[in-house]
Amino acid sequence: MDFILELDKKRQRIDQALLKYMPKCMSSYDKIIYEAMEYSLMAGGKRLRPILMLQAFEICGGNNISDIEAFMVSMEMIHTYSLIHDDLPAMDNDDYRRGKLTCHKKYGEDIGILAGDGLLNTAYEIMIKSCLEEQNNTMVQQKLKALEQIGNAAGVSGMIGGQVVDVLNNAEMNLDMINYINIHKTSAIIEASLISGAILANANIDEVERFRKIGRCLGIAFQIQDDILDIVSTTEELGKQVGSDSKNGKATYVALKGLQESKLIVDELISNALDKLQKFNSSKAIFLDELILHLKDRKK
Repeated sequence: MDFILELDKKRQRIDQALLKYMPKCMSSYDKIIYEAMEYSLMAGGKRLRPILMLQAFEICGGNNISDIEAFMVSMEMIHTYSLIHDDLPAMDNDDYRRGKLTCHKKYGEDIGILAGDGLLNTAYEIMIKSCLEEQNNTMVQQKLKALEQIGNAAGVSGMIGGQVVDVLNNAEMNLDMINYINIHKTSAIIEASLISGAILANANIDEVERFRKIGRCLGIAFQIQDDILDIVSTTEELGKQVGSDSKNGKATYVALKGLQESKLIVDELISNALDKLQKFNSSKAIFLDELILHLKDRKK
């Protein structure tokens, strides 16, 4: 398997689905909000969360991508909304994302806020519609369970709760608080991507929980790697301004543990995720195995 080629195919498939589900403007009056939503949604990105959802779905026996396409698209919309809001002046106050001007820098802070709101609301509209249109009663229950997981992960008990603590982040923060941020702000959505993919494939409880643990390892490792890249990468390579954490006076894992120990922790978390993945003993897990290793060595 050519991993990079396969990864590009999956990203292209997701990009096509995003355009398919992106709501169409029906009036010239509010045209700008649709432009801003699509601008951020289609600005590139790893498409990691929908890919993780798809891989968990296939590993657990799912074989019809149309069963989960709406949920894959919705997860990417939720992720993009979080990035738009994270970049706002009241949050991280960043000028660039994925190598382009952030939404609020291009369209203004007011439209940036509304574009994030629009993507979040659209995501739930898409998932609810998918549930209502489903003819298979078993699949309806699976979709509702997946929707519950995604809602919890994106809400105050997940990503929003983590973002609250991140906003309050200062140099006096301890490791427990930083772990709380990493688990809730970053890991929760990554966990939910894997969990919902498994649920949509009608996985058993053990399989769902195994993916929850894989997601936790991967999510925390992903955030620590982000903190590392904020120090060692360049703006051109990362696609956004480096040194943002230092600029905003934020305490991070790297600030508390140091660069080398943080790298070792990432290696350990990735190793734990791969060990848990091997227990599925499925040929469908090969791509996810490669993807996890690819994320460990990512440059952006």
